[in-house]
Amino acid sequence: MIQIKVVNTGRQPLPQYATPQSAGMDLRADITEAVTLKPLERHLFPTGLRISLPEGYEAQVRPRSGLALKHGITVLNTPGTIDADYRGEIGVVLVNVSNEPFTIEPGERIAQMVIAKHEQADFVIVEELDETERGEGGYGHTGTK
Repeated sequence: MIQIKVVNTGRQPLPQYATPQSAGMDLRADITEAVTLKPLERHLFPTGLRISLPEGYEAQVRPRSGLALKHGITVLNTPGTIDADYRGEIGVVLVNVSNEPFTIEPGERIAQMVIAKHEQADFVIVEELDETERGEGGYGHTGTK
């Protein structure tokens, strides 16, 4: 397990794993009053958290499945990426894709954050790519069954 330095300037507890094998930690809305999202409206919610990730890691901000399924609330730029060199406050852009308004209360769990290792790559220009069985087969090329 890696350690992540965190500054909590908000009023909410630090993110925690809900179960021993959870991949994500819940992020909470650090707001002082409720915010109602109308259908198709988006809003940037503060979390009050600033983190310092080790080099080679990112934090991914993802929707909470219950909010998505039950209320049509999702993270607009999912997954949102927090880079290891970012030191600003983590914000969560939520959008309401339902037909009904939905209210986010102070301290409500609005997204989950997953810590992931990543690599950087260099592009190498070549004249052609190696052959594969799939080739150029793209969207839907394998059918639906």
